[in-house]
Amino acid sequence: RWLTQPTIATGMAGHSTGRPESGDWDKYIGYMNTQLTELLSNYGNLGGIWFDGMWDKWDAPWHLDETYALIHRLQPRAMIGSNHHREPYPGEDFQMFEKDLPGQNTAGFNQTGISSLPLETCETMNGSWGFNLVDTRFKSSRDLLHLLIRAAGQDANLLLNNGPMPDGRIQPECVQTLREMGKWLKENGETIYGTRGGPAGAREWGVTTTAGDKIYVHVLEAVDPFIYVPLQGMEVTRAYNFKDHGSAGFEKRGDGIWLSLPEIPQDSVDCIIVLEK
Repeated sequence: RWLTQPTIATGMAGHSTGRPESGDWDKYIGYMNTQLTELLSNYGNLGGIWFDGMWDKWDAPWHLDETYALIHRLQPRAMIGSNHHREPYPGEDFQMFEKDLPGQNTAGFNQTGISSLPLETCETMNGSWGFNLVDTRFKSSRDLLHLLIRAAGQDANLLLNNGPMPDGRIQPECVQTLREMGKWLKENGETIYGTRGGPAGAREWGVTTTAGDKIYVHVLEAVDPFIYVPLQGMEVTRAYNFKDHGSAGFEKRGDGIWLSLPEIPQDSVDCIIVLEK
């Protein structure tokens, strides 16, 4: 008997590469799973598998159950995420948003629903995921720090991409930006590392992060000398400036507080006020 293998047309990408317009999909999935088996078996403990490209062919038979079960069997501690721009599928361990914060869709292709899984925002340092010699749309360290801070305040990890040059080096513009971000984190990392998203959620003025008995109020865009900080009924006993420990005035109001801000320099990246429970 002759068996006809399933064929499937290509997706949106790669039409100018000279490849065939159809292929054996099951053969492709088998090849991919064989490659995954090699990666998951021969290179020690892996932290996770980050899939990309499902967005190019949503209607294809991806056999996710089979692939995800393979990963979890060979590397039970590895996290699985897929940049498919949709609600998470069973077997995925975190939800990612490409070029957007959780729940946003400024890029035009992200799902807006936020699941109960751990969250991640992924973004580029200019406009390209890979190296692009003519792409000079570099984001400033201030803008990228704001993205990092807002991601942390919304309980998300930030994956910041950089496409290396053909010789493996990082572009000088990106090196400078990363150094500036590293300097800021060296001074203020306590308010980001090891924290979770705070009670205020995403606000026009910024976000909050929290760790232990402290809430860190990150004021990124201040237009008034006072801001309202929703605290979901949490009691605050003390408020002070993270930088110099100078006292900050506050008044309880409903389930939050009105917080008095210090004078903030125009070039400030982030005015951080610490609230102690």
